[in-house]
Amino acid sequence: MEKYQLLPQPAELLIELHYLPCLDYVSGLMQYDQVWLEAREHYQKQSYRNRCYVLTANKVDSLTVPVQQGTHHLPIQELRVDNGQPWQVHHWRTLRTAYGKAPFFEYYAPELEPVYSRNWTFLFDLNYELLTICLKLLGLAPRVNLTDWYDKTPPDGLLDARSGINPRNRTKSYIFHCPVPYLQNFGLEFVQNLSIIDLLFCQGPAAKDVLKAGLRK
Repeated sequence: MEKYQLLPQPAELLIELHYLPCLDYVSGLMQYDQVWLEAREHYQKQSYRNRCYVLTANKVDSLTVPVQQGTHHLPIQELRVDNGQPWQVHHWRTLRTAYGKAPFFEYYAPELEPVYSRNWTFLFDLNYELLTICLKLLGLAPRVNLTDWYDKTPPDGLLDARSGINPRNRTKSYIFHCPVPYLQNFGLEFVQNLSIIDLLFCQGPAAKDVLKAGLRK
């Protein structure tokens, strides 16, 4: 897709903030020294903004952070989490059940578990905290900035990948990533483009090398 053709460096990346993002998303962040997170867009339903995919014993499962109704037309930074639902307990229980026996769960779980013991007011803050932790565990340090206003047509020199990575084509269309199989916790058939958490728990320090091997040239 021409819109998402990679630009020569030095270019900057503009992308929305995802919940425990997939490998295609993180691969994009690896390729840019400077990343702009879209902070002034309106929330979009059925997107990665509040959803991720993990591999459990029986299937690929989606984890969705519930958001309050009536706030969809506010800037994404003002979208509130619906803490009337016990989503934190469900998400962490699912992660522990799916990855508790993965090789690196015991090393990385202490970084992530405290996130699920808090009541988050805003989805954006939750996603930003998790992204910060995942980048730290991967040993990645791009310069991350937040946009101050919504610009439908960003300036030249900035790759606009907003809404380009979405669950509808999770394993069929990639912008930044070419799948590289790695040993997962369940099953004999490799599952592509899950949450970065799958790669971290299964591969640990080698996760960064897996991502590098799959970067689109």
